[in-house]
Amino acid sequence: MENSKIAVIGLGGVGGYIGALLAKKYENVTFIVRKNRGEQIKEKGLTLHSDYNGEIKVMPENVVYNGEKFTKQDYIFICVKNYSLEEACENIKDMVSDDTVIVPVMNGVDPGNKIRKLIGKGIVLDSLIYIISFIDENGNIVQQGDNPHIHIGHNENGIQEIKHAKEVCRSLKDAGIPCAFEEDIEAAIWKKYMLNCAYNVATACYNEPIGMLRKDEKKAKEYEALVWEAYNVAKKKGVNLKEEDAKRVIYRFYYEHADNATSSLQRDVWAGRRTEIETFCGYLVREGNELSVSVPVMTQMYENIMSVINQ
Repeated sequence: MENSKIAVIGLGGVGGYIGALLAKKYENVTFIVRKNRGEQIKEKGLTLHSDYNGEIKVMPENVVYNGEKFTKQDYIFICVKNYSLEEACENIKDMVSDDTVIVPVMNGVDPGNKIRKLIGKGIVLDSLIYIISFIDENGNIVQQGDNPHIHIGHNENGIQEIKHAKEVCRSLKDAGIPCAFEEDIEAAIWKKYMLNCAYNVATACYNEPIGMLRKDEKKAKEYEALVWEAYNVAKKKGVNLKEEDAKRVIYRFYYEHADNATSSLQRDVWAGRRTEIETFCGYLVREGNELSVSVPVMTQMYENIMSVINQ
């Protein structure tokens, strides 16, 4: 990426972390943001408070508002919420050539496939990220913990796609972002999705942190059930998961997650904001129904959360 044009769309917790480190390392980095966020960055720059990378402040080469025309890019990182993906793809269409490498760093199991359909050109990779990060009240990015990391690959594992995925990994690592190439990126994405389904959905349904869910035997068993329902759907879809993968997610629930841990879905639902419920709940319910896989706990929690959203 040393002499490449790089764009990041979506400067929230994930995009802000990636964008700040890319802009620190590489010269020609563009941030694509909503106007009010863009004006803030143009005036003050973007500051990252990172437990892993330290304190960083950057002034990107370009700040482009959503919908503005801009030049073709070599690499585009899409870091938006799933409900904004269609709008994001429309915003970057003019920046994409057949050779542009697009990396969605998002929740869910299918943003790559959606982008391929929505844009219809470029080389779309598949990825996931493990990170705790958010925007604070001053518009700065806060990254917590000592182990953020990205996994990148391509579901079809074509020669060119593997080459690009490995190149992106090297460039991210050069920028200080831990990254690994995944031979089976689909399985890696579903491992995280199993965790996200249970973690986000259970905390959102009960509006309780992980510690309180652990203390309640019924809720803890429901959490386990959510993991196994996601696992069963994945296996029916042919994803290469093992029972140990699901058991590892459950182990983390009981022994690794902090007592006061909450989720983005929980915070958004109970604050009345737009949510990714269709990513964490709706998708799994629909896939379960289509594949004749029983997902009763997810279905009930989906209905419960929707009743809160629709109040």
